[in-house]
Amino acid sequence: MPQIELRSIERVFTLGDSEVHALRSLDLAVETGEYIAIMGPSGSGKSTLLNLLGLLDRPNSGTYLLEGRDVTTLTAEEQARVRRERIGFVFQSFHLVPRLTAAENLALPLMLAGIPHGERSRRVAQALKDYGLASRADHRPDQLSGGQRQRVAIARATIMHPAMILADEPTGNLDRATGEDVMGLLEGLNASGVTLIVVTHDAVLGNRARRRVAMEDGRKVEDR
Repeated sequence: MPQIELRSIERVFTLGDSEVHALRSLDLAVETGEYIAIMGPSGSGKSTLLNLLGLLDRPNSGTYLLEGRDVTTLTAEEQARVRRERIGFVFQSFHLVPRLTAAENLALPLMLAGIPHGERSRRVAQALKDYGLASRADHRPDQLSGGQRQRVAIARATIMHPAMILADEPTGNLDRATGEDVMGLLEGLNASGVTLIVVTHDAVLGNRARRRVAMEDGRKVEDR
């Protein structure tokens, strides 16, 4: 059974008097542990697809099975629980909470999940060590470099041990060398069995993936 199965997904946005078909009759199956790049020009539907996979958006029609469960039928609260426990997000702009330190940003998803204080502290300390951030634990995002901020973001995305990571242009705000380091971290997680799905328009980044899905006008035009 695929980890992810999309069947005939349609996503339509209404803008004034017109309709924009962001996703059209989309079918996609993803096995556990795959490493996929979703590629395409701006407006091709790749970010809409990522938002839908991450339960940040709902399709207008079609079925989304996640680990055999139709998640489109879940309530918003049930979707939030699945998102928190099974999905990690890494964004181009980091999305860290500005007033919180690195350690506090890492603790946030654990607090939301009701993890006890002792276990929270243990997991945060281990993550800071694993990602080379122990000396930056008490620094806020504006006191960190871009690479350090993205490391915090990846550590936060994985601290709940998710089954998959969704990364939207994860190296977009980084120089090439720092981007290489960040991709190395994500690919290391994939090597440990975590499904990795990366949205990018960067052909160099896309070619690192073992499978590439090309989008155009809301349709899947290539899958190899």
